[in-house]
Amino acid sequence: MAVAERLRIEVVFATPERQVLIDIEVAPGTTAAEAVHSSGVLDGFDDIDAEVLALGVWGKRVDDDYVVAAGDRVEVYRPLQVDPMDARRQRAVRGPG
Repeated sequence: MAVAERLRIEVVFATPERQVLIDIEVAPGTTAAEAVHSSGVLDGFDDIDAEVLALGVWGKRVDDDYVVAAGDRVEVYRPLQVDPMDARRQRAVRGPG
């Protein structure tokens, strides 16, 4: 019986204070969400809700059910602290400089 092929990928997460990058091997058909959970990358980050993750691959947003490919870099995005539209409005009120 042949050994099932494994895919090498990276799973990454960062905060302003800390960055975590984990190389893992997954089975073909593994989703981005499954890869994040099986990597353990979020261990020690109690303020992140592992059930509601924003994910991307190489900087492009993907759904949880995105099927990873060999060489993918699955990125876990933190929730925004400030709405981008609100930040733009605040900068406009302050003016240049």
